Amino acid sequence: MQNVPAYVSITFILTTFLAIGFLFHAFKQSVYDTTPAKIVYTATAFWIIFTTITAISGFFLRTDTLPPRFIFAPLPPLLLIIFLFVFYRETFIEKLPLKILTMLHIVRIPVAVVLYWLWQNGQVPPVVTFEIRNFDILAGITAPFIYWLAFRNNSVNRPLLLGWNFICLLLLINIVVDAVFPLPTSLQQFGLNQPNVAVLYFPYLWLPAIVVPIVLFAHLVSLWQLLSKSHDRK
Repeated sequence: MQNVPAYVSITFILTTFLAIGFLFHAFKQSVYDTTPAKIVYTATAFWIIFTTITAISGFFLRTDTLPPRFIFAPLPPLLLIIFLFVFYRETFIEKLPLKILTMLHIVRIPVAVVLYWLWQNGQVPPVVTFEIRNFDILAGITAPFIYWLAFRNNSVNRPLLLGWNFICLLLLINIVVDAVFPLPTSLQQFGLNQPNVAVLYFPYLWLPAIVVPIVLFAHLVSLWQLLSKSHDRK
């Protein structure tokens, strides 16, 4: 992608692998050798390679198709999440450590910074930046404080974690909606002067294909555990 400084791409690539690192570290703590963990390891490696090749080849730049090709970036990870919740709740979902899943959300800080840089370089609309209405960065900023408050004294502050995860999930949904409708597809609703073109290119396609699904997964697992009280068994 032209006109974008190299440091923007490098920062985003490192952020993507930081998100993956947090997720795999959570696996290592409790479910390292399980079948679902191995499925995720394999699927992640495949998806990194596959999305890289397809993005570089220009597959997602064709925006006049129905359905839009962009939908194929987040769809397989979302289907994998559903698969894990349906078949591996007790042996996998309920065993993942809440502490690491909470800290994972700090990756949303560099993501917000990268989106701001992309806007400055004319690759995304201003609506997806923290200067307008992307408040998702607050989830990343508050994550360390919530971690400290929620896990003090060898206990879990369930109401605090529940409220924070619900609010931050809404923030995630908000930015996803604001990022989808400015895409230059048949579904575009706004951002006509500056559409969201960055996520059609490597490495920024990894935002909907890898980073957002990981963040969503962390929220869903945390909420499942907190609502089912499975964290009491940790």
